[in-house]
Order: sequence, then C-alpha cells, then structure tokens
Amino acid sequence: MSVVLGETTLQALLLVLEGIGVVAFALSGALAAVRKRVDVVGVMIIAFLTAMGGGTLRDVLLDRRPFFWVAQEFWIWVVIAVGLAAALILRARHFEPTHRAIQWPDAMGLGLFAASGTQIALELGHTPLIAALMGVVTSATGGLLRDVLLAEVPWVIASYQLYALLAFAGGWLVWGLGALGTSSIVAVTVGALAITGARILAIAVNLQLPNWRRNDHTGPITLL
Repeated sequence: MSVVLGETTLQALLLVLEGIGVVAFALSGALAAVRKRVDVVGVMIIAFLTAMGGGTLRDVLLDRRPFFWVAQEFWIWVVIAVGLAAALILRARHFEPTHRAIQWPDAMGLGLFAASGTQIALELGHTPLIAALMGVVTSATGGLLRDVLLAEVPWVIASYQLYALLAFAGGWLVWGLGALGTSSIVAVTVGALAITGARILAIAVNLQLPNWRRNDHTGPITLL
C-alpha cells in the first residue's frame, strides 16, 4: 500500500512541477514575444512552443504516449490564457519587458522541467546519463525554439550563460539522491529547487561560462 501511495504521490508531484513549469515557460515566451512586438496570435504561438516544446520532444524521444499536453489538455488553455493576458496587459500599459525580466520565469521553468524530465526518464528505466540528457531536452528545447523564432541567438548554445549545464548537473543530482536512498519525491523537489536557485544566482551575479575574446582586431582568439 505504501509503495502505491508513494508512486501516486510522485506522479502527482511530477504533474504539479510540469504544470508550474508550463506556466513559467509560457510567461517567458509571451514576454519575449511582446518585447519583439509580435501580434497576439504570434505571442500565443511562441508561448505554446516555449512551454510545450521541450516536453514534447522528450516524449517523442522516450516514445511516451500520449504527449504530456495531450494527456493534460487543461495546460493548453492555461498557455492560451497566459499568452493572451501578457499581450493585452503589456500593450495596454505600454510596458516593454526587459531581457532580465524574461530570465526570471525562464529560470523557474528550467529547474522544474529539468528535474521532472530526468525523473520521468528514470521511471521508464533509462540510465542516469540518458535521464540527465532528457532533463536538458525537456528544459532547454522550448527556450531554443522561442529564441530561433524570434531571431535571437539561443541562450542555450551561444550566450555563455549557465543554462543547459545547470540542467544537466541537476539531472545527475536527482539521480544521485535517489541512488543514495532518498525518496524520488525528495530527490525531484531538491533537484528542482537546486537548479532554479543556481540559475537565479547566476543571473543575479552575471555568472557565465568562459568567453572568447580577441586581443586585438587581428590577433588570435583566446579563452578567458
């Protein structure tokens, strides 16, 4: 009985984390679209792809059916509501979101999706490496789609920000805690909080990966 209850609680936790992550990523996508002066329909499309893109690709790679947003149709309506509200409210108030304002909800989505994506892969019997990679796919793909469609260089590949690396490390943290005997519920919760906290800290203090620079206009490129 306790095993069944534990599994039920874990599935409920994963559902909650994915739900909050959907809202957070939808908000970051909507803010980014509004910042680019995209129309209302475009805002909702960008919000949807940002929120659903990572989880959809994860489900495709893991051959998991139905897709998470098909199984939980309610989240589609939530994304539509978030996108529509962001477009109308920000337009009415003539407020333009800053680049950093977009990063805060994105940080929450990163942590929640990375931890839940990792645990979903582990539940399906995959190795820690595959599970951690699925955490990265779940948390980073939506943002990559958002940036590509808005003609921005994606954060995940060329911004020198601690982003995908944090998701990958957090995935290993989720697995490691489980391997040490910690319950999956605690492992996922700690992993989500750790990734989100680390990402927020990196944003706050502008912590980045080593950057390339030129010593002069013709000199060789060196690594800081």
